Amino acid sequence: MNTLRWGMIGGGEGSQIGPAHRLGSGLDGLFDFTAGALDHRPDEGRAYGQRLGLAADRAYGSWQDMLAGERERDDRVDLVTVATPNSTHYEITKAFLEAGFHVLCEKPMTMTVEEGEDIVRTAKASGRICAVNYGYSGYSLVRHMRAMVMRGDLGAIRLVNAEFAHGHHADAADADNPRVRWRYDPAQAGVSAQFADCGIHALHMASFVTGQEVTTLSADIVSCIASRELEDDAMVNFRMDGGAVGRLWTSSVAIGRQHGLGIQVFGEKGGLRWSQEHPNQLYYMPLNERLQIIERGEANLSPEADRTTRVTIGHAEGMPLAFANIYKDLSDVIHAVNEGAAVNPASDLYPRATDGLRSMAAVAAVAESGKAEGKWVDARPPMFR
Repeated sequence: MNTLRWGMIGGGEGSQIGPAHRLGSGLDGLFDFTAGALDHRPDEGRAYGQRLGLAADRAYGSWQDMLAGERERDDRVDLVTVATPNSTHYEITKAFLEAGFHVLCEKPMTMTVEEGEDIVRTAKASGRICAVNYGYSGYSLVRHMRAMVMRGDLGAIRLVNAEFAHGHHADAADADNPRVRWRYDPAQAGVSAQFADCGIHALHMASFVTGQEVTTLSADIVSCIASRELEDDAMVNFRMDGGAVGRLWTSSVAIGRQHGLGIQVFGEKGGLRWSQEHPNQLYYMPLNERLQIIERGEANLSPEADRTTRVTIGHAEGMPLAFANIYKDLSDVIHAVNEGAAVNPASDLYPRATDGLRSMAAVAAVAESGKAEGKWVDARPPMFR
């Protein structure tokens, strides 16, 4: 299988997310880091790209320069990752899709539902892949959870409980810290802060594992730090199209929590529990039987889990390797598209533009419901109603 060419926009020096993408994309030797526009400051972006090994003529000063430079090349990049500030995702993703590039966009995919619907239509019209980086769905045991649900090990799913709570924005003295302040500013973050930042990861996880989509929701949102215009804590109840009931808590003021992403799924015949901070163990309780601990890397797991584990049992696999599984999916699918071949179902699990759109519809619904004191509202995008 030939190595694909990969380009990145954003994720420059000092970026939180950039190194995880570079590690993930290169881990299996499936992508070669070929081009980038890594910083909004042209000189810094070009210099940093060259320090990372990019050729001088493919270390670009802006995403516009990268689009112009790559679109006419015979050896242009096969996949572009967009890891810029949220408000720029829509414009950049749309431009590269229209130019015929496959795109992996960081979440949130867009700032509005209308933009999200436009991206879905643009991806379909272009025939290009548009993926969204809900990277935690790349964990091996998350995929095994999904496989267990899909093959009926739990029976009909009754309840899903998801959360993503941390305490890193709990200090009111950080009100003027620019790395924190923008997240609670409607002009920069949109209609939601904590739910749009972290809650949608938990919500996507609930849909990914159960195979069900959210239809309606009721939200209680609050700004525990009074100076914030947008919420720093949210509790969301939701209903899913396959009959499951959902509960979701997300917070940025939960002092003592570090990352705090976890999911529990309860069905007629058993329950499952997994936490991102302890990703090597999946807890499985069959009805009227003893608790079982499934270890990542053990024998006789699902194909979805087997293809997404790399190191032997008992050794930790972390977030960059989960990201690598998204890139592994995309490599398989891009090769299948190029060759006109069928896609391996175990590879066809990357989060899509439709997932990004559903997330934005949920964000809008949470904001609407929260302002209406928890009124139940439709959480589906208009194009899916």
